[in-house]
Amino acid sequence: MIIVEKSLLKNNPHLHIVKKSEQQGKLPFIIFNHGFTSAKEHNLHYAYLLAEKGFRVILPEAIYHGERQQGVTEGNLYRHFWEIVIATIHELNDYKEYYVNEGLANQEQIGIAGTSMGGIVTLGALTKYKWVKAAVSLMGMPVYEEYLKWQLEQMKSLGITLSFTDEQIEEQLSMLRQYDLGHQPEKLENRPLLFWHGKKDPIVPYHLTYQFYQTIKEDYEKTPSNIHFISDEQADHKVSREGLKATVEWFEKHLKN
Repeated sequence: MIIVEKSLLKNNPHLHIVKKSEQQGKLPFIIFNHGFTSAKEHNLHYAYLLAEKGFRVILPEAIYHGERQQGVTEGNLYRHFWEIVIATIHELNDYKEYYVNEGLANQEQIGIAGTSMGGIVTLGALTKYKWVKAAVSLMGMPVYEEYLKWQLEQMKSLGITLSFTDEQIEEQLSMLRQYDLGHQPEKLENRPLLFWHGKKDPIVPYHLTYQFYQTIKEDYEKTPSNIHFISDEQADHKVSREGLKATVEWFEKHLKN
């Protein structure tokens, strides 16, 4: 039986999913982050399948989302995008510390994953946390600086008036660089990393993520099985069942051994 518990850590809600028979064990541990305008409950199918394989999984609620909405409307959410990403990256360490200290997570078997914004969080976290042993980015984006520039161009092309000065934009770019894998790919340290991305994605551009993958592939020359990119020819901004299954298989292969 798989159990789903609603939990709080520092007043932040998250879902905790695990096999009932292994509820008190020290298990391989996965933090799965949801996407922009989504909520923690929307990824329960990933957590269920991973729990079936013997993982302990948590689904955090990102700031300004779900139970943490705090009155921020969806229309106003966009201006907080990068604030949410960075806040979520920092909160990951709180979850890791708690579950390790409680003896519920094996410190040597910790993975992170996420869809869309959650994938962006996942890739940024790899610049900060050596405790991440394996990761999966589903429609994520590792090159923060390039993505912000792309977002700004999209807004301009849509005729949206930007409420940021050039100085504010440069300040944002400067802040994002410290989380940008494009500027520091060596921080991957050959850790297992799976990408899934639809070629027709209009929200997180496929080409920027794939270009990054192409630049780091040779860094994995001695461990080629630790890096993989699944391109879906037909998918837009929605993960296929193949992506779901590949996520479970990736963690089975790289966190269980």
